[in-house]
Amino acid sequence: MEQLTQLLKDGDMRLLEVPYPLLTAGRILVRNHYSVISTGTEGKTVHDARLGYLSKARARRDEVRKVISAARTYGLRDTYQMVMNKLEAPSPLGYSCAGEVMAVADDVTGFKAGDFVACGGNTANHAEVVSVPVNLAVKIQESANLKHAAFATLGAVAMQGIRQADLRLGEYAVVIGMGLIGQLTAQMLQAAGVRVAGIDLDDAKVKMAGSWGCNLAFNRNAEGLEEKINGFTHGYGADAVIITAGAKSTDPVDLAGSLCRQKGKVVVVGSVPTGFGRPAYYRKELELRMSCSYGPGRYDTDYEEKGIDYPIGYVRWTENRNMQAFTELLDQGKLNLDHLITHEFSFRDAPDAYQLILDKKQPFSGVVLKYDTSRQPERSIRLRQAPAPGPIRLGMIGAGSFAQNFLLPAMPAQVEMVSVVTARGQTARHVADKYGFAGAVDSSEEIFSDDSINTVIIATRHDQHAGMVLNALQAGKNVFVEKPLALYATELEQIRESYDAMLGEGARNRFAEKQNGHPHTPSLMVGFNRRFAPLVATLKEYFDKGSPVSIQYRINAGRVPADHWTQDPETGGGRIIGEVCHFVDLCTFIAGSPVTRVSAFSMQQQPDLMDTTAITLGFANGSIAAISYFSNGDKSLPKEYLEVFGNGRVACLDDYRQLEVYDGKKKKRFRAHKPDKGHAACLRAFLDSVKDGQPCPVPFQDLYNSSLATFRTVESIRNGNTITI
Repeated sequence: MEQLTQLLKDGDMRLLEVPYPLLTAGRILVRNHYSVISTGTEGKTVHDARLGYLSKARARRDEVRKVISAARTYGLRDTYQMVMNKLEAPSPLGYSCAGEVMAVADDVTGFKAGDFVACGGNTANHAEVVSVPVNLAVKIQESANLKHAAFATLGAVAMQGIRQADLRLGEYAVVIGMGLIGQLTAQMLQAAGVRVAGIDLDDAKVKMAGSWGCNLAFNRNAEGLEEKINGFTHGYGADAVIITAGAKSTDPVDLAGSLCRQKGKVVVVGSVPTGFGRPAYYRKELELRMSCSYGPGRYDTDYEEKGIDYPIGYVRWTENRNMQAFTELLDQGKLNLDHLITHEFSFRDAPDAYQLILDKKQPFSGVVLKYDTSRQPERSIRLRQAPAPGPIRLGMIGAGSFAQNFLLPAMPAQVEMVSVVTARGQTARHVADKYGFAGAVDSSEEIFSDDSINTVIIATRHDQHAGMVLNALQAGKNVFVEKPLALYATELEQIRESYDAMLGEGARNRFAEKQNGHPHTPSLMVGFNRRFAPLVATLKEYFDKGSPVSIQYRINAGRVPADHWTQDPETGGGRIIGEVCHFVDLCTFIAGSPVTRVSAFSMQQQPDLMDTTAITLGFANGSIAAISYFSNGDKSLPKEYLEVFGNGRVACLDDYRQLEVYDGKKKKRFRAHKPDKGHAACLRAFLDSVKDGQPCPVPFQDLYNSSLATFRTVESIRNGNTITI
């Protein structure tokens, strides 16, 4: 399909052929008929994208601080590459559209193919086909005007501002900022029986507001503005002022304070600073309220991505119900959008629409994109000829920041890059172009069923790992999966059973046929990279194989917000399952023996997060390890510090930068040119084993044991006991 993308590298804009977005659980696949450009928000996004790097740095000071911090950890060259990966990635535009449902996920019951819907959110892009969570889509009548319904997201934004104002029949409101949101706000207020005055700096918008939606409309600089509003409200002042303007000064908030009646309300919908003058707000005891986008549910992962609704008895108006109410007002003829739609462009001419907005040479309000629904979009994109048969023919599932920063740059030249799939089609297309994949596809099933692919890399979010691994193994592929291997012990057992079944003679022979005749068992590798770090290899040389060691591993993990996806037990598994598995595996590797006992405690301040935790491991050969995983420290301290005691020696590894070994009276020091946690070596070791027909560099039993130990760690924290594996 074609998707409008904004290329952040140089601010260029073009239509890009990309695969369908993934239809994952809780989503519907929609073919757009219309989408609406948010001229304020999107116009600023495109403007900022065209700024030079220095100007971008000035506009994004928080991001610059993160870059400086990353440079201290990864070095300048690697940090530069990470930044460029981010800047070069295409970013889709748009968040309000309407069209026809093409397909629904298996768990979706409220929609079916053929339904007409209005959609919102950051996946409701300007694209021929979009994949939208159910709570960000509302059903509309087949007879509905889809062009008008495409405004549903913007209508919900305006409606939420009105709800925050809590205005009643017969009251008076002032709307400051008569752009698209302001015009919609005024119309809905009038439909609710509220008297409305509109204010803007632009005479054309003032004229439009006076003709449609507002009882009175004024230019901000009109003489005697406060007296005019005072007269309009019978000398009392407005019951509420809704600010839908965008401004860098505090003038809109200060003006709102002067126009509001005593104990009135000021509601901020637009992007304005709130460092206002105190006197009016103090003397009148005004309420200043913020309006959050489309309404309750916005930015809540459980609501937007998982489809968990709020009970109507407790939250009457969610973002979905606001969108539904807006479309019902359209059906009832209570709103007139024809005069707001000043421009309509074919989707193929979308860059011209944005140029119109940026140039500001002619007045505009609602700018709509119309899609050619007679055209059948392509599901997958073939960018170049399929690669010639080779020893490693790769399919990649998931290619986010980690994959682009650590895995793909380490890919050997002899690997044949066949296909890539990601949740968003534009990412798959960008990765395919940049790293030389022959094509970008729209589902993992295409990779599993492609007999030309013999090796799969899985770098999706954690909740998809186990299912993908099982599918890949059953398809006879070699598998490299980023940690964790699974989120649940039951999934881990399923993988073990599937892997064991493939070791049978018949399975081995079938697999060998798919691997150019190499007579080896299928390779399954988890990205436990730290055991491949160069300084870890040096450390291992100082300890006798099989002899017990004592290990102290401190991780200054840093705080991750509780609502981040990695902290979600269903998506990321939490930090023990999702990250501590790395440290358990490294201790297992250094001990040279499997974990047999686990005991763990978590700080009681945040027992559910389990991200400040002390873990003790016992190993079959008598080794012991203490892993201190702390999230409550200062991030300026280097993240990882490892000490190993044994054979009369001590080795101290400081954040993979420096290794010191104490051996009798000798002290040896080894320094790394840059921190190297073994990401590249881990991937290459796996690929070399596939190419040469050798066993996986990490035995499956190690992968299984390290993964199982993390599940037992969580169990120990919850039950407060020592668990034997």
